[in-house]
Amino acid sequence: MVWGQVPPARRSAGWDHRADAALAQVTTRKVIAEPEPPELTSTYQVILNTFNTHRDQAFRVRDLHELLGMPTDDPAMNVTRGRLGRLTRQGFLTQPGRGLYRRRT
Repeated sequence: MVWGQVPPARRSAGWDHRADAALAQVTTRKVIAEPEPPELTSTYQVILNTFNTHRDQAFRVRDLHELLGMPTDDPAMNVTRGRLGRLTRQGFLTQPGRGLYRRRT
C-alpha cells in the first residue's frame, strides 16, 4: 500500500476516505512551539557568580546552599550536586577533594 491510499478493506466497507485523509494530516502534522526564553538569572548562573565572588574558597553543597539561602533538604542538595558535577565536567569548576567544589583558576 502506498502512503495516502485508502486500504481496500476500508474502501469496500463504505468508509469515508476523506475523513481518513483528514485524520492522517492531523496526526502527522508537526507542531513546533516557540522555545521558552532562558531565565536571566538561572540557578547555574547564581552558582557560578558565587564561585566567582569567592574565587579561593572551596564549597561543600550544604555550605553553598546555606550561603545562597537555598533549602538544605536532601533532594534539593542532590539537584545541586548534579549541577556542580555538570559544571565540573564543562570545566568551570574543579574538585579539590571529595564533595568539595572550587572555581577553576
